Amino acid sequence: MTAPLGRLLTAMITPMTPGGDIDLDATKTLARALIASGTDGIVSTGSTGEAATLSEEETVAVWQATKEAVGADVAVIAGATNNDTRKSIRLAREAERLGLDGVLLTVPAYSKPPQAGLIRHFTAISEATSLPGILYNIPGRAALNMTTQTVVTLAQQVPNIVGIKEASGDLNQISAIINATQGVMHPGTPEGFRVWSGNDSDTLAVMALGGYGVVSVASHLVGRQIRAMIDASLAGRTAEAAAIHHSLMPLIDVLFIESNPIPVKYAVGLAGIPAGDCRLPLIAPSDAAQTLIRAELARHAIDLKAAVGV
Repeated sequence: MTAPLGRLLTAMITPMTPGGDIDLDATKTLARALIASGTDGIVSTGSTGEAATLSEEETVAVWQATKEAVGADVAVIAGATNNDTRKSIRLAREAERLGLDGVLLTVPAYSKPPQAGLIRHFTAISEATSLPGILYNIPGRAALNMTTQTVVTLAQQVPNIVGIKEASGDLNQISAIINATQGVMHPGTPEGFRVWSGNDSDTLAVMALGGYGVVSVASHLVGRQIRAMIDASLAGRTAEAAAIHHSLMPLIDVLFIESNPIPVKYAVGLAGIPAGDCRLPLIAPSDAAQTLIRAELARHAIDLKAAVGV
């Protein structure tokens, strides 16, 4: 039995030591602090977790440390897929062996398969594990958009594909996916097929369209406030939800002034959990970016600080 997949999932960074090795102690500290500051579950070693630079051994070690830190009742979703189907299957099976709770099914970068190739790729991975899968559409990094029809086909034909993280920014497409998958039910998912926003700036709009929640970067810092926005939206308190959205947007904007996860990794360090720099080819934030990040953090109540007692 896997842990339930919550509405607020954090796409967690991978903390590293000053020498550039993964820092498993900081990984555990951050995972626990995220749950204490409003996060329902964690996506581990996705793009925000610098998956492209991690070896398989490091990836598995991060999953194991994260799951040990949060326990059986909190979902940890494995960023186990890339543009190699066989490697993705191997990692998905390892995630299940370790007791993780789901797999992130990311549109492959670089290879640009046709839509039929996406269907076969995600079907093959899903058939290799009993874990629930969350599709991840991110055209800005993959240079390929997974179409509404492809999503609907996978939702209807693959029993353990239970939702999608939609980061296209195309609200028309997101609306069409929500509308077309209403009523698609899978075992263990009483809410049916779910759509999470993949962009913090889109969360409120996606919720208004009938979305389920968000896979967030900003929740590293303001998880309780994002949780409050989701709760207000679900309760029909639209003015309250909008006010929280507007208050958080300057912080969300500054967390993406350079390539993710450069800004958020720096910000987490400022909030009290040593996270280290990104691995090459990503680098530390520029001096100008550091100044902007520091200034914006000073304008907000940072939930992560409260969680770690800073």
